[in-house]
Amino acid sequence: MTNLPDRFENVAKLEDFMTRPVPGLAEDLAKAPGAITILGIGGKMGPTLAKMAKRADPNRRIIGVARFSEAKLRDDLEAFGIETVACDLLDEAAVRQLEVTENVIFMAGMKFGATGNEPLTWAMNSHVPALVASHFTSSRIVVFSTACVYPFVDVRHQGATEDTLPTPIGEYANSCVGRERIFEYFSARHNTPGRLFRLSYSIDMRYGVLHDVAQAVLKGEPVSLAMGHVNVIWQGDANACALRCLAHAEAPMTPINVSGPEVASIRSVARLFAQRFDKAAVFEGEEGETAWLVNTNEQQRLFGYPSVPLAKLIDWTADWVARGQASLGKPTHFEVNDGNY
Repeated sequence: MTNLPDRFENVAKLEDFMTRPVPGLAEDLAKAPGAITILGIGGKMGPTLAKMAKRADPNRRIIGVARFSEAKLRDDLEAFGIETVACDLLDEAAVRQLEVTENVIFMAGMKFGATGNEPLTWAMNSHVPALVASHFTSSRIVVFSTACVYPFVDVRHQGATEDTLPTPIGEYANSCVGRERIFEYFSARHNTPGRLFRLSYSIDMRYGVLHDVAQAVLKGEPVSLAMGHVNVIWQGDANACALRCLAHAEAPMTPINVSGPEVASIRSVARLFAQRFDKAAVFEGEEGETAWLVNTNEQQRLFGYPSVPLAKLIDWTADWVARGQASLGKPTHFEVNDGNY
């Protein structure tokens, strides 16, 4: 994307830019006609993904499904022209009442609070997929997953490819493999096309790995190096990739890694923020030789290089955090390397 802004004055400006359709999105959506149902729209990415889809194709029905415990979100989406349906996806009878649309983006799941609440984690990440996959058998389905299904890889080489065998650490990551396997099973059984969207660290100015590191540096808090290297991607690019995957759905469904192609060093990023803030970067621990990293060659083959490079994400985050702009208050816990969330 050319002519990237230097900064975002406020949340409204941020969300306006984040929901602008990227080149190629409208063309790919035209290859996947019909309504789009977004299951679990109430998370960090769902509202902006829905708005991007609506802006790319204003005449298409976009349906957001969530519990909608906050009325404000529902009102905001409906004001944008997005239909909303209140539904607890753990309620099988309620799921069976959902309209079967041509396209589905599955974003529901549980990560934080998983440790100590393992049964609910497995129910959300493996049982709900069974309810959804057995209901939307005739839909194209893009399933949000995570790079945590992979083993750690050597930071000196390219990250895990889609062919890397999942060998996850911890109950959360194992339940995410369960989610993938359930969707794969029903996809093969019913010839349901889809993609398993293995996302690694979406970046919004209000949350994300860069936000977490910038906040720590600004406050003079130590930055953990337990997970010393990461991949990150602008949330607008991640949303666009998810929507475009509808045009690249395969049966049986297959995985696709989605992130920025650069490997970001947490130490280097923290030092850059320290320079911007005129602060000293304080570190805790030492980098290991391995990390959760993904190879995004297939993503770039299909969709090209992300519209926002890592350097610009760092600039935007530094400016946003330095001015004390809004934070969602939801740490990513990127430093966790034992699988306990």
